[in-house]
Amino acid sequence: MLVTAPEPEFVLYAQHGWADGGRAMRSLAKTLATSEALIIAPSLGFVKTWLRIEPLIQAIEQLVITTTLQYPELPIRIMGHSMGGLIWLEVLDRHPEWWSKVESIVLIGSPVGGADLARALDPLKWGVGIARDLGTTRRPMAEAIAAEIPMLVIAGDIDDGSDGTVPICATKVFGAEFVSIPNVDHAALKAHPAVADAIRQFWDIPKDRTCEPMEPDLSILLIRKLQAIDGMTDGHRRGFNQSSLFLTLEDGTTLRTWINPWGIDHVFVACPEGTCLYSGFVGWGHARELQETLEALKSVASQVI
Repeated sequence: MLVTAPEPEFVLYAQHGWADGGRAMRSLAKTLATSEALIIAPSLGFVKTWLRIEPLIQAIEQLVITTTLQYPELPIRIMGHSMGGLIWLEVLDRHPEWWSKVESIVLIGSPVGGADLARALDPLKWGVGIARDLGTTRRPMAEAIAAEIPMLVIAGDIDDGSDGTVPICATKVFGAEFVSIPNVDHAALKAHPAVADAIRQFWDIPKDRTCEPMEPDLSILLIRKLQAIDGMTDGHRRGFNQSSLFLTLEDGTTLRTWINPWGIDHVFVACPEGTCLYSGFVGWGHARELQETLEALKSVASQVI
């Protein structure tokens, strides 16, 4: 009697990031998925991850197309570490027709707002290797996806503001669930048990859940105003305790400013209770735009938001 293997319950795509291979993400996927899951954790090539992101996006596109032809009815779950999450944001942004098949997407230490280290390597956006691509913000596309597909953002925190590589502020996506895991650095996120636990809990939420669309509060609107400034980079919240109060909104949200020893302008947004919600900075070339925006905000207070 011929025994056929059961069809998988779902496809789990697990994508590695920059300067990495697929082994760790495959291992994480195996700890999470049932034996009936089809795990796809491709290695895109160590050297290729240093060059441009576009060929990597195209490789994943083709992989999804091929897999979908074989399993057209299977739902999809996605998780990506670091640049792997950015690749998947790009893929989904280009293929909204796939969204109905995606049960969830998990971004693990992904610099959605742009990696500050990448911007430091390519401050003038000349296109220095992968730095140009990693330094690009993908927050608008991430928010559009999170409005339609359940999204979990996981960030590590080893120094009260980053995982040692990516600032926590750069990982956050409005509309997504957010989990910060203390004492776990960027590289360790892809294999840490706490990450697996967070994903399991996220997956356990009923798939037919219905959520009312989130309305941004004053702090989110203020953060968006700051992020829209040319040259603004999501940063570490170090310096928050040395910052000076610049503006208080009607709900108690505060805008604070600080100039570091190198003359770099930083801005912080804090909730009414005083917790830092956002940190960003601009280089010397964009200091004027920042000051003009701050003065405009101060002159009309919350009405401009």
